[in-house]
Amino acid sequence: MEHIITKANVDEAVAFVRAHAPVEDGALGLVLGSGLGELVEAIEDAVYVDYAEIPHMVSSTAPSHAGRFVIGSIAGRPVICMQGRLHAYEGNSPQQIAFPIVLMHALGVTELVVTNAAGGINTGFDVGDLMLIEDHINLLGANPLAAPDEPELFPRFYDMTQAYSPALRERAQRAAASCEIELKSGVYIATLGPSFETPAEIRAFRTLGADAVGMSTVFEVIAARACGMEVLGISMISNAAAGVLDEPVSIDDVYVAAEAAVEKLSRLLIACAGDSVPGTLV
Repeated sequence: MEHIITKANVDEAVAFVRAHAPVEDGALGLVLGSGLGELVEAIEDAVYVDYAEIPHMVSSTAPSHAGRFVIGSIAGRPVICMQGRLHAYEGNSPQQIAFPIVLMHALGVTELVVTNAAGGINTGFDVGDLMLIEDHINLLGANPLAAPDEPELFPRFYDMTQAYSPALRERAQRAAASCEIELKSGVYIATLGPSFETPAEIRAFRTLGADAVGMSTVFEVIAARACGMEVLGISMISNAAAGVLDEPVSIDDVYVAAEAAVEKLSRLLIACAGDSVPGTLV
């Protein structure tokens, strides 16, 4: 595996981004999942930096993923947003997927919100529901930091007991209540893709304790926690997973569901960001 997450590479990328956009320490990091790119409309004073222009980064090729950083503010909180993420099914290495997360940390991000579109395994979920990720199961078959040690960036070994911050989940619940948005909670399981799962796999995942399934998020969260960031994960339930209903799974259904949920998720994220501005916690 190509080793690109090095102190020298990260420093070079930081210098490039800072030369092209104003970045404040303590910014909120945001990763937008499939079909959720329109959430950037909530970002004020936005400056755009394409991934392909940044040293050591690659661009996203997945549909609905613009492949750029959007830097600005939401509800008074500085924000660095990934409008589109990188996936392993695009042929990207785990390190390529994790690099922008390490970069955001080096740019001053202390809290990271990761979003995704996911298939509902839990039969109590409906399409359009928002699920707070309590924990995850990594079936991607790799770890982005299984590489030569980089002690200046993160420790060799790090705890994943609370990969998803209880404090940030509490903040999200508080924000959801203020917006009259119902939040579900559950465990996210990540697979390689790009094929959707089989009904037998979904039955196995349910036995493992998974509530939703997708093809992203886990590598990013591993990198974020290694760097010391607090993480909030939100899955938008875009479809019933294979075998839950007697109908095929379609990527078009994912995009339709994401489009319908964007407004709700946007309101939640704005409320969360406002709740995180110093002096506004209740």
